[in-house]
Parts: sequence; structure tokens; C-alpha cells
Amino acid sequence: MKLTKPIAGLLFAGAMVGVAAPSFAAKDSPLSTSGLPVPRYVSLKSDHVNVRIGPTKDNDVAWVYTRAGLPVEITAEFENWRRVRDSEGAEGWVYHSLLSGRRTAVITMKDKDELATLYESASTDSAVAARLQAGVVAQIKRCDAVWCRIAGQGFDGWIEKQRLWGVYADEQVK
Repeated sequence: MKLTKPIAGLLFAGAMVGVAAPSFAAKDSPLSTSGLPVPRYVSLKSDHVNVRIGPTKDNDVAWVYTRAGLPVEITAEFENWRRVRDSEGAEGWVYHSLLSGRRTAVITMKDKDELATLYESASTDSAVAARLQAGVVAQIKRCDAVWCRIAGQGFDGWIEKQRLWGVYADEQVK
């Protein structure tokens, strides 16, 4: 049975209930099979990405992501498989070629009805460029210690880094 998991939609937690998590983990060093650091953020390359309960094609598909560009965090690697976690906390295994190094982020808010302010420059004193709903996916252009410049369909501007899922608090993106 194939299931889909839409962006910022319902979390299909039932797929993982009662299933023991695989014991595969990242190597002891900060670099893993790929030679890249783990954990790290990436995005989905395709509009159809199967997420499996283990790192082989023999494992069942737990759900299917249906949105290219959705950010995910790689939490472990096993050969050509990557264990990923999404902004809702769901985890599963994805084949490496379905992931992209293109950086994106999801707008997060404490109250889902609240809007995140996007500014014309990296200052709360600058003009408001847009107000974005929680769950909106944006491309990360760059980030400094506090601010990120993001863009998406119909918007481009600066947002406080704390309003994003898909970039680490101490990370700078160039």
C-alpha cells in the first residue's frame, strides 16, 4: 500500500508505530560514507520520493514525499542510503540519488495561524517584503549568524534564522 505525505500536511506516524528503528548509524567520525558531515540539511530532488523503513529496496515503503524541494536532515548514512528526518520529526530511509544539496527551509511558527515577517533587508527596522505562513518552503540564498535571505514563488527577502527549519542555529550559508 503506497501512502503519500504532503508538505506541511499530515504526519503519517502510523507507518512507524510498532516498527523497530534500524540500528544503522553514522560512522563515529563527523564524516560518513559520503565523506560529508552528518547531520546535514539537503532537499528532495523529485516530486515522488519513497521513504523506506530500512536502507534497502527490500524494505517496505513507509510513505511517499510528493514535493520536490522539501528540506530534510540527513541523520545517518548506510552505503547509498540516507536516513532523513523532516520538519515534523518523521524519519525514514531514502536512496541518495533522490536528494539534492540545494538548500531549502520551511517557515516555522509557534502558532500555526501566525505569519512570519520577511524583510527587505536583514533588520527589523527595514520595510516588510511579505508575511509568510508556517509550512511555506523557500530556497535559502544565504545566512549569517542571525538572518537568512530566502526566496520563493512571489517573495524574496530576509527572515530571522530562528523562523526556519532547514538551517542550523550556528550555521552560515554562502
